[in-house]
Amino acid sequence: MKHKTPALTVDGILFNDHSILLVQRKHAPFQGAWALPGGFVEYGEKTEDAVVREVFEETNVKTKIHSLFGVYSDPCRDPRGHTVTVVYLIDRVDGDLRAGDDASSAKFFKMNELPALAFDHAEIIKDAFQRIQHGVLSKM
Repeated sequence: MKHKTPALTVDGILFNDHSILLVQRKHAPFQGAWALPGGFVEYGEKTEDAVVREVFEETNVKTKIHSLFGVYSDPCRDPRGHTVTVVYLIDRVDGDLRAGDDASSAKFFKMNELPALAFDHAEIIKDAFQRIQHGVLSKM
């Protein structure tokens, strides 16, 4: 019997002036929907390195990790199968925003003007916004 394990992904939360960075997905699942920038962790890669790499590949923005935000592990969060995501708050270091890799667009959205979101990213962003409102986070 083969042992099954969940896939590991990362997502980055980048705030800028009461806005959050999102990418429009180029491929299924959720093609055309908006999402936090992120993706799969490669074998042998640390999650910290993966989030910086994935955000850069999708947005051309160089970042550094501010802090660990949380881990989301609902087995139903991704229609491709059980994935666990490690979510980081990240800070912008450099780079001109433009879509790349698996993203067809990348832009900042005001928190009160969010589009329909892929995966469980609406829940993740809601959690981040609630922490900000309660003074637990001070990223905006």
